[in-house]
Amino acid sequence: MKALIETNLNGKRPTRQGKVRDIYDLGDKLFLVATDRISAFDWVNPTGIPDKGKILTQLSLFWFELMKDIVPNHLISAQLEDFPEEFQRQPEMFKDRSMYVQKCEMLPIEFVVRGYLAGSGWKEYKDKGTVCGIPLPAGLIEASKLPEPIYTPSTKAEEGHDINISPGDAGKIIGRELNQKAASVAIEIYKRAQEYALTRGIILCDTKFEFGLLDGELVLADEILTPDSSRFWPADQYSPGKNQPSFDKQFIRDYLESVKWDKNSPPPPLPPDIVEKTREKYLEAFTRLTGKTLL
Repeated sequence: MKALIETNLNGKRPTRQGKVRDIYDLGDKLFLVATDRISAFDWVNPTGIPDKGKILTQLSLFWFELMKDIVPNHLISAQLEDFPEEFQRQPEMFKDRSMYVQKCEMLPIEFVVRGYLAGSGWKEYKDKGTVCGIPLPAGLIEASKLPEPIYTPSTKAEEGHDINISPGDAGKIIGRELNQKAASVAIEIYKRAQEYALTRGIILCDTKFEFGLLDGELVLADEILTPDSSRFWPADQYSPGKNQPSFDKQFIRDYLESVKWDKNSPPPPLPPDIVEKTREKYLEAFTRLTGKTLL
């Protein structure tokens, strides 16, 4: 089983490469390919996780369908036969891991919604009793469920860490009215996803969304509610007061913490057992949430 690390279109490189996605600019459309690349500590690892890109794409498609009555999305099609002809000629590279989408005017904000106290939110709360400047009740512990989901935006960083900002600061960047509308939609999607995930034995701790404007209308873009963009916790192991087990790249983080790597230079390759354990976690999240096996 081989991981797909890079793509090309008849030998031509993609227009742009993110940490995971290869992007082909087709004018007023984009062709997004989820590779099997994986990042940790802001570095893309030289070792990929087989099928990861397919899992991310198929899970995003599942959620897009479930949320389409809340907000439209940028998807045109994820079916090979609907792709531009030159992409159809390379099915081994593009099938099941690609989305043909409308190009949007992307908003320069990550719309993060938190229902539980973890990660950078927990760190800020310990210091200040707030998350992104939002006051929270006293006495919460790590992984506490919040009284209500909260919108905690961040900037988008091309390299390095995104920076948490207050909802007010987000409004200054994109306009107060648009910010309020997108935040309201993000929270509504989170609440529906949280309720659904619980029926599948999964807690949705937090997640981030990306929105754009298409002909002036707000649309959901990029990926949605995947293990790369969300913290998924197994509900039967939930135990507040500590870091929770999760369906993500924690095996990779733990491995990289255990070796002598300074985090300032390219990371070492991952051993096969870490690759397989990580793949199994992603697959388990996909199967639990969708009730399907991978195509």
